[in-house]
Amino acid sequence: MAAQAGVSEATVSRVLNGKPGVGPETKQQVLTALDVLGYERPAALRSTSAGLIGLVVPELVNPIFPTFAQLIESALAGHGYTPVLCTQTPGGVTEDEYVEMLLARGVSGIIFISGLHADSTADPGRYHAIVDRGLPIVLVNGTRPDIPVPCLSTDDEGAVRTAVNHLAALGHTRFGLAVGPSRFIPVERKVEAFRAAMAADPRFRGVEEYSFFSVEGGHAAATRLLEQGVTAVICGSDIMALGVMRAVRARGLEVPRDVSVVGYDDSPLMAFTDPPLTTVRQPVAAISQSAVAALVDEITGHEAPRGELLFDAELVVRASTGAVPAAREGGSAGTPSRAR
Repeated sequence: MAAQAGVSEATVSRVLNGKPGVGPETKQQVLTALDVLGYERPAALRSTSAGLIGLVVPELVNPIFPTFAQLIESALAGHGYTPVLCTQTPGGVTEDEYVEMLLARGVSGIIFISGLHADSTADPGRYHAIVDRGLPIVLVNGTRPDIPVPCLSTDDEGAVRTAVNHLAALGHTRFGLAVGPSRFIPVERKVEAFRAAMAADPRFRGVEEYSFFSVEGGHAAATRLLEQGVTAVICGSDIMALGVMRAVRARGLEVPRDVSVVGYDDSPLMAFTDPPLTTVRQPVAAISQSAVAALVDEITGHEAPRGELLFDAELVVRASTGAVPAAREGGSAGTPSRAR
């Protein structure tokens, strides 16, 4: 069989036993030799579906994730692949369970968007196990250097610096940061950049509030931030920003007359909120196209660059940010503590 496939017996053994270290083209040579010589393929190899790609997303409630899914699906179609969309819900199928399902279906690769790779408390061993099986994967938004695969992320630190600079130019010096749980790597990066920005100017005072990536989470975080006298709030997502604006109105204040609000993502319809939301736009199209290109390279035996590639975010200025309210900025509404 090795002679028929034009490879060594050791390579044949690795293919038949599902061992790593064999490129997709060589693997296909061995499988073709099996078929030509009339041997039955092992069960694990009979299930291979070369046209399928797993796409694992955390949820579809936040509109940024359906946007990622749609653009990745379109890019995959251009390369002749079909995505298998795996969406997680609270109490539903877990990421690890989806991976087992995808492996059983014989997908050619998997793209993870904001998955457990973005959780600093999660065990990265699950990704090492996939890599060891020889299955190409790509990680989007949040990663760690010990996972040796292509990783593509928005520059969260640069995004926060851009938001702070925009608000500072409008006269704000009392900033709030409303973000999700602290264990997520994109949150860690935003907080780090926020603290650095606050420390860079003696006039600045900042306070952070951790909550959930939801309207309710944004509302809860904003309630605490407003009690400490902030005049501008930078949010970890557009959905949180909607909750922040709700909290501002609940206190009898207005956006942006009393409090400026900056979102993050530039999700669909954010231009049509009341007021239209100033936000930091994730380069979703560029990340999606690059993620697919990297995965296809891996599948076809052309190794894509390892490590993380950062994409610049873009500030989209709309009507939710404005000049600092002079009476509040210099008044006695409360002095925020240093960033914590």
